[in-house]
Amino acid sequence: MSKKVVIVGATGTIGRAVAQALEGTHEVVRVGKSRGELQVDITRSDSVRALFDKLGRVDAIVSTTGNVHFGAVPEMTAEQFRTGLVDKLLGQVDLALIGQHHLRDGGSITLTSGITAQQPIRMGANATAVGAALEGFALAAAVELQRGLRINVVSPSVLTESLGTYGAFFQGFESVPARRVAQAYVRSVQGIQTGQVYRVW
Repeated sequence: MSKKVVIVGATGTIGRAVAQALEGTHEVVRVGKSRGELQVDITRSDSVRALFDKLGRVDAIVSTTGNVHFGAVPEMTAEQFRTGLVDKLLGQVDLALIGQHHLRDGGSITLTSGITAQQPIRMGANATAVGAALEGFALAAAVELQRGLRINVVSPSVLTESLGTYGAFFQGFESVPARRVAQAYVRSVQGIQTGQVYRVW
């Protein structure tokens, strides 16, 4: 059955792969910060609310967006650490909190953490904290969501396509191609599970 799926972060590497995996079977709405069919700034609740007001009712919300701060703990400031808290953590949580009220019965929410939630890397304390918090949020939210709504998290390893940028942070980690990661989002959107972390490592 065709669903209306909104992908926030659809202009990024994972988002493009997810859109490609879902289009043809579902109605896909691509959302970016400055590109895409619609725009949203996930760090601002008013922007998130405006997005869903434009979208109307949807069947699935997929978030493949969010920034964190990479830096050494001895030199890190609270302001730098707050980058990931405001952006990738609270931004995605806000998409879930606001978006739940715009989902049709039985709809789903899929957020994105990352392998660092369980496998810390040097300079990655912010990424680890944010990823672990997102997974904890989904675990708890899954038992409280109403109307048959589901929520899951996809946790990818470093993308093969991103090794040129992030490879130095992930020495010894096996990379995964975006098309493989995209299948976890398809599973979340089309499946029946909730409160799950789909690890693509």
